[in-house]
Amino acid sequence: MTVPLVDLGIQRDQIADEVAEGFARVLATTAFVGGPDCAAFESEFAAYSGRAHCVGVANGTDALELALRAAGVEQGDRIALPANTFVATAEAVVRAGGVPVPVDVDDEHLLLDPAALAEVAADVRAVMPVHLFGQLAPMEPIMAIAREHGLVVVEDGAQCQGATQHGRGMGAWGDAAGTSFYPGKNLGAFGDAGGVLTDDEEVARRVRLLANHGSDRKYEHPTLGFNSRLDTLQAVVLRAKLARLAGWNTERQLAAATYAELLKDVDGVRLPGVAEGNEHVWHLYVVRVPDRDGVLADLQAAGIGAGIHYPTPVHTTGAFERHGRPEGYPVTEKAAAEILSLPMFPGITRVQQERVRDALVEAVGKRVG
Repeated sequence: MTVPLVDLGIQRDQIADEVAEGFARVLATTAFVGGPDCAAFESEFAAYSGRAHCVGVANGTDALELALRAAGVEQGDRIALPANTFVATAEAVVRAGGVPVPVDVDDEHLLLDPAALAEVAADVRAVMPVHLFGQLAPMEPIMAIAREHGLVVVEDGAQCQGATQHGRGMGAWGDAAGTSFYPGKNLGAFGDAGGVLTDDEEVARRVRLLANHGSDRKYEHPTLGFNSRLDTLQAVVLRAKLARLAGWNTERQLAAATYAELLKDVDGVRLPGVAEGNEHVWHLYVVRVPDRDGVLADLQAAGIGAGIHYPTPVHTTGAFERHGRPEGYPVTEKAAAEILSLPMFPGITRVQQERVRDALVEAVGKRVG
């Protein structure tokens, strides 16, 4: 039995009829850009997330950049972000005119470490916490530091649609949150898409303005913007998936509990933790193992679609290495050599997870036996 890292076909099949009807509606009305489905999705996702505003944009990277710009980040501003993140977080900072300032993460959850943030807080203008793997960064201490130093806070929520911390989701903490609807996300389109969540009406207005060529009235451009609009056909897909997101997240949570049960006594496998106050939605199930690359090769040879998120810390990439500090980021760098993402998706079966367990036990057993 082979087990994929992600199986998007299950979700596709569940929404096929609804999407076909929606596509036909869009084609019949020719509302290809900014049609009613875009506005409806924005309203529905804002309500689902408990935010006052959602602005749909072309992709998650644009969402982060637009949120930073709309929240007041300016050319040359230094922006703290976790060293353990996807490169898009740092890309958005640079595209918004900022300078990335990586900080280390905590060893238990691999989320931005408030103690590390405190060390640089006096020297930055903003902070971008990343809600990683399906749970929120520790926002209460992060926000306390931000208030003390007057920092702009823009959350990277690409992996946490539906997650909460003490009952509050992404975008509830700082000035705004940018999220991605890339196909593999908990809420994923059939292509690229993204959105900005905020409770600040002015931030939402500025995001919408910047994403539409700096214009809120045809042929009037009071500010420099660019083109980053949510595609109407993707909005149709997202509306269909949003109606099922809570149920799919519950399936992910049940699958995570199954992994915890199956792997709890396996020597050499360090299981992921859930931070206090977090409702985790398990975008990824990330364990830590010895000789990770060897274990990964064995799993793939056995037909198990495991992956790594992320093998290369941002500050070690050619694009951003100049922004790292000489002493490096020890927790991030150690974790990057150990982390292993196991198959995780709504609809994964216990039989599939047992197959993953058996292959993982065999692969790790060679290294710790």
